[in-house]
Amino acid sequence: MNRTTSTMHIREGIVLGSEKPVLFAGPCAVESLDICLEIGTKVKELAEKNGFSYVFKASFDKANRTSSGSFRSIGMDQSLQVLQEVGKTLDVPLVTDIHESYQAKEVAEVVDVLQIPAFLCRQTDLLLAAAETGKAVKIKRGQFMAPEDMQYAVKKVRSAGNDNVCLTERGFSLGYHNLVVDMRGLPIMRQFAPVVFDITHSVQQPGGQGGTSGGQREFAPILARAAAATGIDGFFIETHPEPKKALSDGPNLIPLNKMEDFLPMLFEAWSLGRKFQDFKVED
Repeated sequence: MNRTTSTMHIREGIVLGSEKPVLFAGPCAVESLDICLEIGTKVKELAEKNGFSYVFKASFDKANRTSSGSFRSIGMDQSLQVLQEVGKTLDVPLVTDIHESYQAKEVAEVVDVLQIPAFLCRQTDLLLAAAETGKAVKIKRGQFMAPEDMQYAVKKVRSAGNDNVCLTERGFSLGYHNLVVDMRGLPIMRQFAPVVFDITHSVQQPGGQGGTSGGQREFAPILARAAAATGIDGFFIETHPEPKKALSDGPNLIPLNKMEDFLPMLFEAWSLGRKFQDFKVED
């Protein structure tokens, strides 16, 4: 199984698929400027201390909530203003999701990476709209997609002349409020593009709390270490100073005060995985 040599350029000095892992981390949703700055400031400090390149993450709209009564957004314009201020203040690149093709151009004026949600990874017009902005495109593997079929999502982006694309793993949906990660999918997808492991959504329990999603964050360190050992290129983590008060996905968020121990553990596992990434047993 041959790893691709392609990389994803995010900003000068930050390249996914190079010799340094990239950390995409922040709150699930843009709640306020203060919360975003608090999280971004702390995670940037810890990322730099522990050998990661850092990209701040927050969704400007949670368009796929379980219930229509759940929090979605403080508004697109206000959220993008918050993201822009965070990027400027902390001097970090930004990533956020888009859900509709018309959003790509406006959002690309603010962020460095456009993320395609898992449920939308087959949407050709959305992928092409993201690609045509010229920004890096981060595609989450659909919970219903075979890993090898994600090559076609990558090809759609590249067909628009944009080679800055990566794939993200976040588990298979089995129904019954459960997700399962098949670690074989990571090297399979790594044949087509750099790969990121979404640690916190992989322990999510969609709809598991009767109208809202639950989570099993106690398994996050285990899955994170296992994924890191496969020799992937980056990690996606949602974190919050008070997960119980977070407006979205609280049960699977990593508490901000735990990131100080989580990141060195993750880097050590990644380093070990990279050491053995070319070890093979095929005939």
